[in-house]
Amino acid sequence: ADGFTKVADTGELSPGQCKAVDFGDEQVLLANVGGEYVAVSDECTHALASLAMGDLRGEEVECPLHGSVFNVKTGESLGPPADGPLTVYPVQVEGNDILLGPAS
Repeated sequence: ADGFTKVADTGELSPGQCKAVDFGDEQVLLANVGGEYVAVSDECTHALASLAMGDLRGEEVECPLHGSVFNVKTGESLGPPADGPLTVYPVQVEGNDILLGPAS
């Protein structure tokens, strides 16, 4: 796929799991939401904590530092103290490969 890079295998993430992956020089949060793979920037927009260390519940991830909540499908910030959205990355699955594309 053009501009897409493999970052993980589908077997690495069961539904309800998330992890940080390296994409170029960026840390990206890869999440499996009910069998759908989604990706957003891993860094909380409030205090720069890794969201991969937080709790993923459905489409929402909670920052482990101060409890900001984000929607991992839209990147939207759902509660303070964070007020800025996360960057959303396009995800493609080819066979067992999970690929990320550049953020639009």
